[in-house]
Amino acid sequence: MKKTLLLLGALMLTAVAGYAQESRQDVSISATGAFAPDVYGNAVKKSTTTTIGLLASYRYMLTPRSALELNYGYAQNTQKYTVFGKAQGGIHTLQSEYSAAYVYSRNYGNFFPFAEIGVGAMVYHPLKDSGTYQVDAKQNMNIGGLFGAGVAYEISPSFDIRVEYRGFVAKTPDFGLPGDIFKTNRYQVVSSPALGIAYHF
Repeated sequence: MKKTLLLLGALMLTAVAGYAQESRQDVSISATGAFAPDVYGNAVKKSTTTTIGLLASYRYMLTPRSALELNYGYAQNTQKYTVFGKAQGGIHTLQSEYSAAYVYSRNYGNFFPFAEIGVGAMVYHPLKDSGTYQVDAKQNMNIGGLFGAGVAYEISPSFDIRVEYRGFVAKTPDFGLPGDIFKTNRYQVVSSPALGIAYHF
């Protein structure tokens, strides 16, 4: 009986030690695309140039299938406006995403499909350069929702490659111009397909 208890105790300690040694955190860096649709409202048409950006993420595993994730996304594009059919020029913009999400994942061999949902802010900072025709444009911060799905492929115990589609839903920016001339009062989905690499620790 004593030997059995000792054996069970040793097995439990081994299991706990093994769980403690599992990677529960990871950081990732990804290249992203940034695509936004044309939006119409209040006699205003807003269009956005397509561009490439970067996404940095930190993920903490709560359980083998559930995690919390923090994200920072970066891209530069030009927001173009037409009011009552008259082009108003563009606003060269630094577009930043700050978000937090819940991530649910599964495991099939080396493949780890996942889905995520969360909240965050999309910040549009007008750059005062030759690409901006509205010198009075002000920074916009729009609160919205994040959703996405993708798959990670484990190439080693420490690294995986990730492919993902991400969408961010928020109001279109208006840059606080006098008379709200760029306000559409409409929502848009900024689509950001991503390809990157993650390090587990």
